[in-house]
Amino acid sequence: MRKRTMKKALVCGAGGFIGGHLVEFLKKNGYWVRGVDIKNSEFRKSIADEFDLLDLRDLANCEKALHLNGESFDEVYQLAADMGGMGFIHSAETEIMRNNALVNINMIHAACGKNCKRYFYSSSVCVYRNMKRGEPEMAEEGAYPAMPDNEYGWEKLYSERAVAAYGRRYRIPTRIARFQNCYGPYGTWDGGREKAPAAICRKVASVNGNEGEVEVWGDGTAVRSYTYVEDMIDGIFRLMHSDISGPVNIGNPEYNTVNELVDIAARTAGKRITIRHVDGPVGVDSRNFSNDKIYRTGWKARYRLVEGIGLTYPWIAGQVGLKNENVKREE
Repeated sequence: MRKRTMKKALVCGAGGFIGGHLVEFLKKNGYWVRGVDIKNSEFRKSIADEFDLLDLRDLANCEKALHLNGESFDEVYQLAADMGGMGFIHSAETEIMRNNALVNINMIHAACGKNCKRYFYSSSVCVYRNMKRGEPEMAEEGAYPAMPDNEYGWEKLYSERAVAAYGRRYRIPTRIARFQNCYGPYGTWDGGREKAPAAICRKVASVNGNEGEVEVWGDGTAVRSYTYVEDMIDGIFRLMHSDISGPVNIGNPEYNTVNELVDIAARTAGKRITIRHVDGPVGVDSRNFSNDKIYRTGWKARYRLVEGIGLTYPWIAGQVGLKNENVKREE
């Protein structure tokens, strides 16, 4: 009886970084939550009411995820994706195009067939073209004419249009968020799929003593916005319950270079770090996007980068320490 009276949400990608935080947020707000993913969470046990291991590239598994004994989910959050940092995006183009297209098409198709009441899709600012430093803010409409910097962005752009088309056809409210770089505790921090904030924190934490050197791909002048995970979750929830249709940027309006990111991580760690710039995939030169649409929901980024890294670095440093201890035991 209690389950019937609670709002019911399905979180796809619940074993991942943002999805895991979203499950926690929804549970705290009184939802009954089913989480699905191709893998379990790496760093903590999911607190979803139900958690199913399902490969959402298969339509039958999408339908299984949505099965609710004759009822329909009030909200479906589609965050499942084959993704990672810039190194992975540039080395796994075919996997990204195939896996993500299958998940996204099958999931929205199944959700409409099961009459879900609201549908959220997590896109990315990778749908935009390369920007130069100093360009004025780009609104969501600036994604066209399309010229994403990588195949990950092209797939996201196609899936945005598929979600919107299904929403129109089946008269289901769809909400599409274009995420800027998201970081925080419990995210991937090594292995090649980590994003820049986690990678930089790991490198700084791995420096023995109070002085050392870290490698940075490119010259370190690429400009990015880094959004702390609690701010991103707040934006997702507000957008889902808004009346805003079409893609919406969600990102911290504070912009920093990669060199500045290293400096913040070093100061957080209390270390003196020098940077050695090396060849590697960098991505676009700059980002600068308008947040006017998400501001209409009352959303505002609460965490500056220095504050977010202050919360993230200790967790990653702890993970580095645990890994080093395990290596010593094996030796």
